[in-house]
Amino acid sequence: QVQLVESGGGLVQPGGSLRLSCVASGRTVSNYPVGWFRQAPGKEREFVAAIDWADVNINYADSAKGRFTISRNNAQNTVSLQMNTLKPEDTGVYYCATSRSPYTDYGGPYDYWGQGTQVTVSS
Repeated sequence: QVQLVESGGGLVQPGGSLRLSCVASGRTVSNYPVGWFRQAPGKEREFVAAIDWADVNINYADSAKGRFTISRNNAQNTVSLQMNTLKPEDTGVYYCATSRSPYTDYGGPYDYWGQGTQVTVSS
């Protein structure tokens, strides 16, 4: 069974940085697309960033472009999200997700989800 565990969230001031990690167990993250999503209080979950199975195609939400970077470390079976220049509107629970289908693009569908890690950007 595939399990994803996110970590790295916390409280940070505006302009600060956080690095989120998503560790997979039960299966490798290599050769599968992985995405990051977030859900702010009272809002629907939204897409943040995703990477395809080959690490060739990467997609970011407009709100994340230029500030966030998604990357994969196959040796550690981890996908990370480096978040810089954080804004209060980045506050939310961040989730990673992956597909059950290998060798697919970042468009999903995403079948396995982690429990999320809280990110709070506030002064």
